[in-house]
Amino acid sequence: MSSSMLNMKPEEIDTVEKRRKYTISIVGCGQVGVLHACLFAEAGFKVKCADADQTIVNSILRGKMPLLKREIELELKNYVKMGILNATTDARTAVSQSDVTAITISVGIDEKKKADYSNMESACKCVGSSLRRGSLVVVMSTVGVGVTQGLIKEVLEDTSGFKAGVDFGLAYSPIRVLDGQTPETLANRERIVAAADKNSLNAASTILQTIAKDGVKRTGSVKTAEAATLFEAVQRDVNVALANELALFCEKVGVDYLETLKLAKIGNHFELSTPTFADEKIHEEPYLFLEDAENLNLRLRTPTIAREINEEVVKHAINLTKDALRNCAKPLRRARISLLGISQVPNTKGTPKKTVKELAKMLEARGAKVSLYDPYFSSNEMAEMQHAFNKNLAEALEGVDCVLIMTGHDQFRRLNLKRLKVMMKMPAAIVDFEGIVEPDKVEKEGFIYRGLGRGVWTK
Repeated sequence: MSSSMLNMKPEEIDTVEKRRKYTISIVGCGQVGVLHACLFAEAGFKVKCADADQTIVNSILRGKMPLLKREIELELKNYVKMGILNATTDARTAVSQSDVTAITISVGIDEKKKADYSNMESACKCVGSSLRRGSLVVVMSTVGVGVTQGLIKEVLEDTSGFKAGVDFGLAYSPIRVLDGQTPETLANRERIVAAADKNSLNAASTILQTIAKDGVKRTGSVKTAEAATLFEAVQRDVNVALANELALFCEKVGVDYLETLKLAKIGNHFELSTPTFADEKIHEEPYLFLEDAENLNLRLRTPTIAREINEEVVKHAINLTKDALRNCAKPLRRARISLLGISQVPNTKGTPKKTVKELAKMLEARGAKVSLYDPYFSSNEMAEMQHAFNKNLAEALEGVDCVLIMTGHDQFRRLNLKRLKVMMKMPAAIVDFEGIVEPDKVEKEGFIYRGLGRGVWTK
């Protein structure tokens, strides 16, 4: 370990060989953590992944991680085999042996839509108790404004006995990981680096420039960096809310939102999201911002309304399903409904979508018999969802009145409609929330079709 990361100069880590002398620990091995682990390993640093979940640690050591594409898993496996990257549940030991510690623990949102920093606080206590003098801590999670220099700094200083900016470096460098992100696309995004003191800012910038091909934006205002990250999340939420509202209009007026979007994009200055109710990331981070505003006695109307709109789309999904079944001359009550795809991202597993679980629960409350299927989840994992589950696609389709397409897995894009007619209980409905099947083809085969924003159905 170097004497002090606070005095780090760019020429000390300007080659892969020089970086081999430095170790970076990643505390929290979700998608953000693992992608950064791959980036740092590729840059030449030794990497220690630390997570309290033994299953996640085992997955890293096997090179088999949810939400990672096959080629990235192979890279991960190779780094482990070469001894560049390791994983452990013992975060304290990992931190004590590291020059840099990256904290990538997500902030939770509780049932009252308030921020839950308990996991973040526990992680910081763990890091602080093992922090080496002269090391650098970089917070990479999206947090509320003032949290880095408030809660996080306070816990680190109290548990370590050190002073931030003097005995150890503390910086903030969040990056929002989008669905389907890879280490390469992550590296090609310019990123913010913020720290209250010059030494921490220089050290963090020097380290992060080795993995940020598009460079870094430096700022001495950590609060500004925290706000900028929340602004990005809120903008995404507002864009999706507008898309969801326009999707409702398309359904009523009888046009296809997706086709309308293609035409609208002919102009260079038009950018609009696709409608969705199952994007987990737009559900969490805006609440951090709204809580900050509430604490300042501000009620910001646009972000608040956007949240309300996006929360209500699940109810609209129920109405679409109910309408589809009604046109099959079937009531929602006692209807057999199969939800296809509970993953966060197409063609990967990851954490089950909260919105899928919410939708299943709401359908069951209305008397429907709901079952789940996802090709990337095992029977044991599906059983933990506390809903009926199917072992394969054939079982998921057999005798059902309606299928809801929740995630755009390749298997669902290749659905054989003629085969579905034989397997499902006709007349039957297909409700597509991902826009992956063509309405006219579905109707041509005798199904009732409904889709979010795709108002071109005729039956």
